[in-house]
Amino acid sequence: MIVKGLTVEIVPADKGAGRKLLARGGNMMMTEVTFQKDAIGEMHSHNHEQISYIVQGSFDFTLDGITERVEKGDSIYIPSNTLHGVKALENESIILDIFTSQREDFLRKI
Repeated sequence: MIVKGLTVEIVPADKGAGRKLLARGGNMMMTEVTFQKDAIGEMHSHNHEQISYIVQGSFDFTLDGITERVEKGDSIYIPSNTLHGVKALENESIILDIFTSQREDFLRKI
């Protein structure tokens, strides 16, 4: 599957953030989430494993009760059922998220 990023619709995520659903197949899914400054990705957990890559900007990233500053080029592994969330520190901060298995809740929103 090839997905042309410029043609993908942006859907609302958390307040001040929009999500693009990118390539997906088998048990994997990729999304791109763009945050405005001070936007918060609320604390949550899910039964999917997740890897996040900071494409642009910076965030305070909370993972299992520990908050660290992350910025462009950093990556995070999130085990399933682990509480996590973010706060964007700059406008147009972008996270690339990869999930296994696919997030069915995201598929219902497209």
